[in-house]
Amino acid sequence: MLPSLRRNKKKMPLVNTTEMFKKAYKGGYAIGAFNVNNMETIQGIVAAAKNQKAPLILQVSAGARKYANPLYLRKLVEAAVEDSKLPIALHLDHGDSFELCKSCIDNGFTSVMIDASHHSLKENIKITQQVVKYAKTKGVTVEAELGRLAGIEDDINVCESDAQYTDPAEVEQFVKETGVDSLAIAIGTSHGAFKFKGEAKLRFDILDDIKKRIPNFPIVLHGASSVLPEYVKIIQDNGGSMAGAKGIPEDMLRKAAKSAVCKINIDSDLRMAFTAAIRRHFNDNPAHFDPRQYLSPARDLITECVEHKLVKVLGCNGKA
Repeated sequence: MLPSLRRNKKKMPLVNTTEMFKKAYKGGYAIGAFNVNNMETIQGIVAAAKNQKAPLILQVSAGARKYANPLYLRKLVEAAVEDSKLPIALHLDHGDSFELCKSCIDNGFTSVMIDASHHSLKENIKITQQVVKYAKTKGVTVEAELGRLAGIEDDINVCESDAQYTDPAEVEQFVKETGVDSLAIAIGTSHGAFKFKGEAKLRFDILDDIKKRIPNFPIVLHGASSVLPEYVKIIQDNGGSMAGAKGIPEDMLRKAAKSAVCKINIDSDLRMAFTAAIRRHFNDNPAHFDPRQYLSPARDLITECVEHKLVKVLGCNGKA
């Protein structure tokens, strides 16, 4: 190809979440926000979305930044966009400072979350305002959080006694004063694979109240993996230990997606699918040592898991 033609060839760009959420709210479905850490996970997720013609949010947590380097992950996600031709947003998950959000914005992320929920409402508003002001100059969308989810994920460790449901009385002030694009709320979901000791319960009364107070505004659920029993069984049957693992029932998540929830975060289910496939492969093939031999089935089970989520939980299949 001639140099001039190479320069003029247009690449499919990463997108922010604005149009995704408008369509999702109106259509009664949610976009899957899947945490990514390596090439195989990204390939597995994107293959599922391509098969189901679904929009995607690929998000990077604190643990992923430490493990893989944001630059490597951004380049992998850009390759996924070019390969799939899907609308994909690259999102910072649980950014804990303005400086981190700014760094990700400057390095090509199209969406960021500023999580200042551990501060007072006044301080949360102040920090979020700072991020929104900068992000808007770059066309980047911003998610923030009110309330605190229990559970453990990467650098997040909130015990049940410190968890707080979102106060619906605060959401109007927060959204109005910050100019944020979406809001993560706490209604009973939890980070990690061990979410409940008893029966799972989500506070749909809080979600309904928030929906009335800020109509047509995109709501986000974190800690929304279902901890699929079939993956727990595969892990247990092949030398793992996950006794007591329990997640959010999928019918509850589908109900939330039909309401005001436009983004549902899924991480633990992906980790479990990946681990289940690898454990099973090693158990069945003890002589294998080539990473491609065991990472390929792990990638395939990620695809199977994500396709299931896109169709049965999120309802965003065919919406790309």
